[in-house]
Order: sequence, then C-alpha cells, then structure tokens
Amino acid sequence: MEQRPRSDGRRTVNGKLRHRAMQRKQEREHVMQPEAVEAPYYLAGFWLRLWAFLLDLVTVYAINGLLLTPLWRLAGGGDITITFFSGQTVLTALLFFLYFAIMTKVTGQTIGKMVFGLRVISVNGLPLTWGQILFREGVGRLLHHIFFFLQILYVTVAFTARKQGLHDMVADTFVIQEKETEQMIYQPVQ
Repeated sequence: MEQRPRSDGRRTVNGKLRHRAMQRKQEREHVMQPEAVEAPYYLAGFWLRLWAFLLDLVTVYAINGLLLTPLWRLAGGGDITITFFSGQTVLTALLFFLYFAIMTKVTGQTIGKMVFGLRVISVNGLPLTWGQILFREGVGRLLHHIFFFLQILYVTVAFTARKQGLHDMVADTFVIQEKETEQMIYQPVQ
C-alpha cells in the first residue's frame, strides 16, 4: 500500500483514513465557514455557552429583584393570577424573553455572551431577523422551559457538528467565538 505523509508528520495508509484524518483535524479546529460568509468562525462549545447563559440568568434575576419585584409590590399586584401563574411570574417570564430577544437582536450578544466573547449569527451570514429572534428566543426556549425534561436537549450543543442547540436549529443560527483573524490561524503543537 502507498503511504503518504500527513501535515502533522504521521502517515496515512489510504484515502479513507486520509479523509477521516482531515475530518478530525477540522473538528479539532472548530472552524465553520457558512456559505454566504467568507471568514472562518470558531463555533462556541457547550461549556462557554453554559457559563454565558448562567451569567445571563444572574442578570435577569438581578433586574427582576431590583426593579420588577419592588414595582410590583408598590403597584399592589400581589393577588393577580393568570390561570395557574401569578402576575409576577408572568412579568418575570416576559422580562426573560425581552432581555434575550432585544439584546440578541440589537447587539447579537447578551451580557453573558459579551463577557465570554460569544456572538449569535445567522447561518446565511446575513443580519439576524426578528423572525429568527422570535423562533430562537421565543419558540426554542419556550419548548425547553415548558417541558422540563426537554432541558436535557441543551446538551445537543456538545454533540452536534455545528454546535447548535435545539433553539439554534429552529432559528438557523450559530453561536461563535469572537476572535481576531491572527488568533484563528491553526498552528499544530510541536
């Protein structure tokens, strides 16, 4: 059999192994190049996205505790209920949705994503539309939160090739790491 040298110094025996080696190399680099976008992107993995989401939860609950709860009590809305939910629970859910939707639409990032250097982009490379935001932050997250057992589907970010959660797949979006071009050049470890 013919053996050809690989870029990392090891040899590949045949075309199938060479193809697998190239796939592994691309997976290690986490580089994605959408059709409409020319620059390569580093896709954000599960752990970075989890920490950014947890920081966003702290932010939403801080806003809720510092603004909504005192205003709700001052307005005397303690006894209002909507079906099974209290009025304050509905306001908190609305704040949660508005925080994620407005921040993602205006800046492409929430505060947690800003801190960890992440950004939400469209699969086609165009600016995010309100339809994508509605599906990503509304429908996608609503599915996760209404059916508690579906929260395990957040783990799909760790196992899909494009590092997409269910809410990303629904809205045709990716979460990428913002890095400078010179940081994105792959250099093998010697």
